[in-house]
Amino acid sequence: MKLLKSTFSALLISGIGFVSIAQEPVDFVNPFIGTTNYGTTNPGAIVPNGLMSVVPFNVMGSGLNKFDKDATWWSTPYEINNKFFTGFSHVNLSGVGCPEAGSLLLMPTTGDLLVDYRDYGSEYTDEKASPGYYTNRLTKYNVLTEASASQRTGISRFTFPKGKSHILLNLGEGLTNEMGAQMRIVNDQEIEGVKLLGTFCYVPQAVFPIYFVMRVNKKPIQTGYWKKQREMTGVEKDWDPDAGNYKIYTKYNRDMMGDDIGSFFTFDTEEGEQIEVQVGVSFVSTENARMNLEAEQPTFDFEQVRASARQKWNDDLSRITVEGGTDDQKTVFYTALYHTLIHPSILNDVNGEYPAMESGKTMKSDRNRYTVFSLCDTYRNVHQLMSLVYPDRQLDMVNTMIDMYRENGWLPKWELFGRETFTMEGDPSIPVIVDTWKRGLRDFDVETAYEAMYKSATLPQDQNLMRPDIDNYYAKGYVPLMSQYDNSVSHALEYYMADFALAEFAEALGKKEDAKLFRKRSLGYKNYYCKEYGTFRPITPDGKFLSPFDPKQGENFEPSPGFHEGNAWNYTFFVPHDVQGLAKLMGGQRKFVDKLQMVFDQNLFDMSNEPDIAYPHLFSYFKGDEWRTQKEVRRLLDTYFKNAPDGIPGNDDTGTMSAWAVFNMMGFYPDCPGKARYTLTTPVFDKVTISLDEKYYPTGKVVIEKNANGADAWQIDQVKIGNKENSGYFISHDQLVGGENIQFNIK
Repeated sequence: MKLLKSTFSALLISGIGFVSIAQEPVDFVNPFIGTTNYGTTNPGAIVPNGLMSVVPFNVMGSGLNKFDKDATWWSTPYEINNKFFTGFSHVNLSGVGCPEAGSLLLMPTTGDLLVDYRDYGSEYTDEKASPGYYTNRLTKYNVLTEASASQRTGISRFTFPKGKSHILLNLGEGLTNEMGAQMRIVNDQEIEGVKLLGTFCYVPQAVFPIYFVMRVNKKPIQTGYWKKQREMTGVEKDWDPDAGNYKIYTKYNRDMMGDDIGSFFTFDTEEGEQIEVQVGVSFVSTENARMNLEAEQPTFDFEQVRASARQKWNDDLSRITVEGGTDDQKTVFYTALYHTLIHPSILNDVNGEYPAMESGKTMKSDRNRYTVFSLCDTYRNVHQLMSLVYPDRQLDMVNTMIDMYRENGWLPKWELFGRETFTMEGDPSIPVIVDTWKRGLRDFDVETAYEAMYKSATLPQDQNLMRPDIDNYYAKGYVPLMSQYDNSVSHALEYYMADFALAEFAEALGKKEDAKLFRKRSLGYKNYYCKEYGTFRPITPDGKFLSPFDPKQGENFEPSPGFHEGNAWNYTFFVPHDVQGLAKLMGGQRKFVDKLQMVFDQNLFDMSNEPDIAYPHLFSYFKGDEWRTQKEVRRLLDTYFKNAPDGIPGNDDTGTMSAWAVFNMMGFYPDCPGKARYTLTTPVFDKVTISLDEKYYPTGKVVIEKNANGADAWQIDQVKIGNKENSGYFISHDQLVGGENIQFNIK
């Protein structure tokens, strides 16, 4: 086999013996990695960058299986330790920290018709998943469930026992914080409708409808609706969402509307009979949902959809092939690459239409329009990986971001299905676009991009949606702490990073005065440095350091004044654009390195969040201490990234944690967005081959080889690019894609 030559021995369950199976990259993906420890990934069926995902929903339960998404911080439709299945949810998010989407729950049942999920939900066994496919067996009904997906449609297959069987479509439950839906029975085998989603991270304005068409491949003996009849409780007459009974409608087939509604199809099934269900979706209209379904699934053919999904994944994953290493290491690597290819997701329908940013308009594009831009996370490494391995997609993403500015007046911050949530910090579109341009991908409107960046970097805060606390930053070089619970230092550090990238862009475009202004601003981090603690420290409105102050406050997710989801130690070294300047501020190389090493030695480093994930690479900026990068990266990979459900260190953040693993396992990492270079570290594999898109990189491939002095060797002795020894522990993007083999000698 040309893609990946590896075999493994698997012990047959029957105990008869071993079987040797040749594997492709897709076979090394374990979709259950990250499904606990708040990784918030899921094992559902999806294709690369697909809008549709079909996911087992198990975070709402009954009795001993009572799980409440709000009370128990479920921001995912699935957690591997939960075992109460209430249906397949359609269109889900992967690796995020807030609940959203995960709606249109499709559930098979048998026997008496039950429409309350607490009654009809079932435990399950025989759970399996692979890219583009998921299956389990419902113990309550002895029903085998299977799911697969295309770009904008899903398909489920249910294998029923003999007797009365049902397929339910529940529009009342899911992860979203919004309520309200409408549906209509089109004919015996088709339903269409719309469900309201939104309020991601409890931002009230970020609301959007999802339109759907659902079809079954067998004519039922009965169809109908259900609707929850709400009850008033208390003096204030508030709605109690758990009160009330479900009313079943069997002789009404016009439009049904409400907060908690659903429909059912009832069948007489033979033993082992299979019924397939298709679901097409759109964020534009029901007509487009039907168009998507007819284009991507013109007939019912579960096996064809499954095979196509698997092939799409194998094609994408095969752009990077690895040799050497253990099977577990290959599984960690390819699962991480798989996770980086879930988001951003394609938003446009097959006819090119999409919901314009922050408006009720429908627009049309001749290139793919993307959504789910968790840019405060992904600007650090996901987009650099896309630029290297999938440059056509990265350019479509950049063009999407610029089109959002044209439609809405702002580049995206944390965009979701055409709405801006304004979640998290900074001005993260800037480093993404600049970094893409510096890597040679320039097929976008550069002047409009610069106009958008300049706007958010210069407007006063009363007019600035992207930087709402920016006036003092302009005047003083920092954002003061206005309350015990604000994130002033985190905000400012992200602004410094964005302004550095903007300075680089301005200089390259010949805008020298702009470059001078933004570069000066990017160095304002020095205002926050406190010699007493050796960390960044919040500054109060009167210009003084916050007192009292504990740089460790926030270790256990308690509020840490000035810092978001972390503490001073998680942010103090977050100046990737001026590492040498920060070292000088701290007293020079030795003090900088010793303090940074202390962060690792005293467990002050947080692998589960983004601000400090480039910390281990900072040692490589200092001659004689580069080995520390290699040692710490290997330790972190071995400790936090595993072939196990808890094999991601916290939220995957739409692939950011996974991209960290992908890069570092290959032996290089883009530790500073906006600089088209990488820090070198020890590859995990003996050989890595990256297939390049020759439209952008004419050499066609990157080959990285490792010659190690023993299995336990980890320290780089020498790096050669072609036949020339590399000076230092950095490599430019142009060197990487230049066609010369890269050789690591490891001692």
